[in-house]
Amino acid sequence: MAQSLDKQLAAAKQRNITFSQLVLETEEKETGVPAEEIKKKLAARLLVMRQARREGREKPLFSRSGLVAGGAYAYANCGKRIVGGLFSEVVATALAVAEENACMGKIVAAPTAGSCGILPAVLLPVAEAYALTDADLVQGLACAAGVGLVIESLATLSGAEGGCQAECGAASAMAAGALVELRGGEVQQIGHAVAFALKNVLGLVCDPVEGLVEIPCIKRNVLGAVNALSAAEMALAGLRSALSADEVIKTMGQVGKALPESLRETSRGGLALAYRKLKRQ
Repeated sequence: MAQSLDKQLAAAKQRNITFSQLVLETEEKETGVPAEEIKKKLAARLLVMRQARREGREKPLFSRSGLVAGGAYAYANCGKRIVGGLFSEVVATALAVAEENACMGKIVAAPTAGSCGILPAVLLPVAEAYALTDADLVQGLACAAGVGLVIESLATLSGAEGGCQAECGAASAMAAGALVELRGGEVQQIGHAVAFALKNVLGLVCDPVEGLVEIPCIKRNVLGAVNALSAAEMALAGLRSALSADEVIKTMGQVGKALPESLRETSRGGLALAYRKLKRQ
């Protein structure tokens, strides 16, 4: 299934079905698992996302490393806002879920643990703002999964292979595509949203402090969620990417291979190195 997002979107358009429908049909055909069973599994993951969001917001969380110290709770309960509304809910959710992961809570790797906050940060607040049902969100997760499978096939989802662009970048692209479908966009606008989201973070390195997905990873979940919102909005407005989704995904993979090993999850470069130097002072 996962060889070309462009071809899959074109096929969905030709058949006049949603991308999520195509994903579910293809998964059923390839795995033998009925589409309804796949939906039930996605619904179960949706519940985990909600639980992670709640756990990360209702009390301050502190990781064993000390690098997480109640940031999500502090943000969620701060009265000072610049934008507010949906934007602030997206930020709060990204922080909460990512901190829940850092504190050994239960999360959904979407597509990885280090990028777990992005999909729920986009889908859950948008569902609340626009009265979307759980059935809608399951379709959104199926759409996101289809995008992720293509990225895994044409490039990588691993920070060790491709830097943070492959983790938070992929999650952002998955969320952007799902948003377009959930907001009633045209099928091929999903491809433009995916391309925008990935292009915006191309070259993003993976440099976790102390080798843990806490600093700068948690805040990059916020970046990925906000990036997904902007990418989806541009696509829904009719903006078109000059490069197709497939081309951008392949380029992301090539850029990842070009990154030095020190910037691919080894904690030997970037902020990880700067933090070690600071501790030695």
